[in-house]
Amino acid sequence: MKLNIALLPGDGIGPEVTEQGMKAVEAVCSVFGHELNCKEAPVGASAIDIAGDPYPEETHRICMESDAVFFGAIGHPKYDNDPSARVRPEQGLLAMRRKLGLFANIRPVAAFPALIHKSPLRADLVENVDFICIRELTGGLYFGRPQGRSEDGNTAYDTCIYTRVEVERIIRLAYGYAEKRRKKLTVVDKANVLATSRLWRQVAQEVAKEYPGVETEYMFVDNAAMRLIQWPGSFDVMVTENMFGDILTDEASVITGSMGMLPSASVGLHTSVFEPIHGSYPQAAGRNMANPLASVLSAALMFEYAFGLAGEGRAVRRAVDASVDAGVVTEDIAKGGRAYTTSEVGDFIRSAICDNKLRHG
Repeated sequence: MKLNIALLPGDGIGPEVTEQGMKAVEAVCSVFGHELNCKEAPVGASAIDIAGDPYPEETHRICMESDAVFFGAIGHPKYDNDPSARVRPEQGLLAMRRKLGLFANIRPVAAFPALIHKSPLRADLVENVDFICIRELTGGLYFGRPQGRSEDGNTAYDTCIYTRVEVERIIRLAYGYAEKRRKKLTVVDKANVLATSRLWRQVAQEVAKEYPGVETEYMFVDNAAMRLIQWPGSFDVMVTENMFGDILTDEASVITGSMGMLPSASVGLHTSVFEPIHGSYPQAAGRNMANPLASVLSAALMFEYAFGLAGEGRAVRRAVDASVDAGVVTEDIAKGGRAYTTSEVGDFIRSAICDNKLRHG
């Protein structure tokens, strides 16, 4: 099989972690006999430096012509610390989501037994955590218009807008995942306060009638935030709007011990994007210390979702399990022993994929 991948390393630790993720991709292609065609393109602050645009047209063309996009991270302190900057790296991420029609972000949250000690929660609360957050990605406050500041700079405004079509397609997608898992869906909103949330709940209640085999519960976002801490194992599939999903999924990532462990897939109308959920972490850039496992696991999602290659995805996951079990991990999740560098973890993953393939045929 020929795999056409657009590689967008981005900013900060993005290039370092995507390099390790690509080691896993290349190893899988080697042992499973796939042909890899990879084209790299700039995005974020690096793209602003090169082209004055955080998501240049040439980058978009490469993404559209590829079967999948493997993405790193976006963000740079020189923009973070300048609220008046008119061109920002994050605009590139929003433009990519909008132009590729990526209306759903899928974030699996699962505990690694060897890392439960790193969770801020009690072990008995974390050990059986295994759920999926599905976040609507192209609507809500991040895309609503009008948006801006008054001429005197003393007033700012954002507009939250959702249409029935946007809500219905993400709800149906979530039910599809729930049907394949433990048949439970949690719809998260703020219907007691927000008009957009009341539309969400109304549409969800209508669609729920088509899925009688799935248990549906409705939860206000503040309650969901508390439940994630009190009883994270109660969730199976969670679906929510853009900003709520952004916040809740970052909260959920900490439950498992490190944000550096969680991958994601953004899917929709055109080419899907696979990326770790963490940011660009500029303080660690170039220091060979960032955790690459979320990027590696994003590669597993890419094999499974973009190419339908479940066996190849399992090979990557087995290699990550081997890395964690052997303690070949970076300092954020090291358990009192040696902390390995980003590239050493990537090299171990590459070798483990090849070894597993040889052992398991």
